[in-house]
Amino acid sequence: MTRLLASILLVFGLIAGTAHAGENLGPEVPEALGPPHPEGNAYWRANHMKLLLHDRDLTMRLGEREIEASLKACVTCHAQTGPDAVPIPVNESGQFCAVCHEFAAVRIDCFQCHTASPDVASVRLLLRKYPDEAELVAFLEGMKLEGTDE
Repeated sequence: MTRLLASILLVFGLIAGTAHAGENLGPEVPEALGPPHPEGNAYWRANHMKLLLHDRDLTMRLGEREIEASLKACVTCHAQTGPDAVPIPVNESGQFCAVCHEFAAVRIDCFQCHTASPDVASVRLLLRKYPDEAELVAFLEGMKLEGTDE
């Protein structure tokens, strides 16, 4: 009788645990600082690599520097700051890129060449919250001119 009761409790426990586990199967990703992507998070999760490769080709092969979805823009919006207000690299464990890539067991090699934390001009974005999207867009457009004669 005790075995039967234990078996029933075990079955109900497994069913309840499975139902609870199904609520959130993905990793918990840190929230970005900027406005949400108009295409939605699901689109970016599925297509971010294609977009990054496409933009890389535009930049490297055609010299296009006005890239909307540049890796620099991603890092600027998605890097978190530590307790000392210094940006944490996005590929560090528990950070934006690393969380999903560790979950999916995918190696990140972008940051062998690219910086994983925002440059000094971008830190201003991370140290304050933008109340409206227009101000954020203006800031990001200003970043595109950095390092050029414009």
